[in-house]
Amino acid sequence: MNERMNEYTEKSYGPLTESLLRLRKNKIAVAGLIIITLFLIMAVFSPWIAPHDPLEQSLYDKLQPPVWESKGTWDFPLGTDDFGRDLLSRIIYGSRISMIVGLTAVYISLFFGTIAGAIAGFYRGKIDNLIMRLMDILLAFPSILLAIVIVAFLGPSLRNAMIAIGIVSIPRYARIVRGSVLEEYSKDYVQAARALGAKDLRLIFIHILPNCLAPLIVQTTLGFASAILEAAALSFLGLGAQPPTPEWGAMLANGRSLILRAWWAVTFPGVMILFAVLGFNLLGDGLRDALDPRLRE
Repeated sequence: MNERMNEYTEKSYGPLTESLLRLRKNKIAVAGLIIITLFLIMAVFSPWIAPHDPLEQSLYDKLQPPVWESKGTWDFPLGTDDFGRDLLSRIIYGSRISMIVGLTAVYISLFFGTIAGAIAGFYRGKIDNLIMRLMDILLAFPSILLAIVIVAFLGPSLRNAMIAIGIVSIPRYARIVRGSVLEEYSKDYVQAARALGAKDLRLIFIHILPNCLAPLIVQTTLGFASAILEAAALSFLGLGAQPPTPEWGAMLANGRSLILRAWWAVTFPGVMILFAVLGFNLLGDGLRDALDPRLRE
């Protein structure tokens, strides 16, 4: 009798609330969310947080060491580069560029990948084979190599780098959506909607895709980390952000010749890339655990 009373008094939560509660209990995911929040704050409020103009040059102050070294100064807490530009200000503004790159690249790959995967999984047959073979061709190339080819064809710039990163990431989303659509297609609610006269577009976008959001959310979070890392790699190779843009990968490329004389010029941009990628990866892993229905009690 007591057990029955406990069942009635026990709180029941919906799937979304359960996932949020599970995510809140995941300390690793919370740590990742905190890191991402700090980067977002830097990106949004960079004009007010940065102590200097990131493009302002002063040859008199070039290669100033960080403040904790003997010749360091509080005017440049993290030191300066070989043009006398404040490294802290450039790193803060670099967070804005990295967030924009991640958002744009993920939007491109998510949009086209979702459409391609949904069409392939819903219609199957020859259309499925055609789309998936195209995705297999894209996956056959290393992503960074394919991005280099696309940027070399379009021309080196930050905008073309975002387009290239978005294109090479399309197959990841297409395969995830296709698998989810194939799983949902045979369920009763889809057949019931079809029997009631629902058209194909309504079935795909109103009934099926909303039930495929969980793996897409996880992949989107992890896609941010990949986009930031690949954008930094392209900028390091001179194919992404062009000087004097304060982008972390470009800052690494500019400071690699100074690594023995000014270690801070390459260390701090590299650390920022590390923490940005780490934050999105930690949050992505936490979301995967939180949204997995097999982990629900």
